[in-house]
Amino acid sequence: MQHPALTALVTGASSGIGEALATQLAAGGADVILAARRKDRLEALAARLREQHRVRVDVVEIDLSAAGAAEALWARTEGAGRRVDVLVNNAGSGVHDSFVSIPWERTATQLQLNLVALTELTHRFARAMVARDRGWILNVASVGAYMPVPSYATYAAGKAYVRSFSEAIADELRATSVRVCCLNPGGTATEFMDAAGHEVPSLARFTLMSSERCAKIGLRALFAGRRNVIAGWMNVLATFLFRFLPRRVTTRFAALAMSAPPPVARAALGSG
Repeated sequence: MQHPALTALVTGASSGIGEALATQLAAGGADVILAARRKDRLEALAARLREQHRVRVDVVEIDLSAAGAAEALWARTEGAGRRVDVLVNNAGSGVHDSFVSIPWERTATQLQLNLVALTELTHRFARAMVARDRGWILNVASVGAYMPVPSYATYAAGKAYVRSFSEAIADELRATSVRVCCLNPGGTATEFMDAAGHEVPSLARFTLMSSERCAKIGLRALFAGRRNVIAGWMNVLATFLFRFLPRRVTTRFAALAMSAPPPVARAALGSG
């Protein structure tokens, strides 16, 4: 898939799906701006992409969960005159635990990253793309967008927002040459579950999709003009079947699949 003369900004590019997306865009000839918190990883990836694909690669060390970070990223790229043709909103985080057991500060940080920063970046860059009448935006959600997920309650609800938001603005922009697509990965071999504190059985890890395959599905859908894509035919089948099940059944299935902790008892939190 060739993307010459394009510049792509990829958030969460230091590992996993973000790294794979950046690598495949560079392999297609696009210049790439890598944005994430871990500068050492970004610099190592940038060096590899420059050597292997002879494209321009810039690094922006930034924590998008911080207030004002989305505006700062805009100011250091498009706002500074660096045109961005492709925006990939991949940065995100989750916590594997019951909602009431997670400290509010950690949930607030997650919502800032997964929802607020993504929405603000989409708004800022989409306006510039519409003015040029050219651009592509890929927002990374999850198959969790299709169901309530106990133990990932705010994460899955946030991904449902990302999916709905992406499809809505894709329709709003249909008369322009700006395309918006939502990528919904299922279980993928990344650092996400380790960072979320989710212990995955060794055998289950063999069923995970590779980041490279997931990224390829997302980019193919984006440049084909699709508004939404689910990565993997098993995930496509599962989300289709969920439509015919009562929501309570779907929720319990998700709880079992995600190894949700037992229901929270009032005594466990104190009577306060």
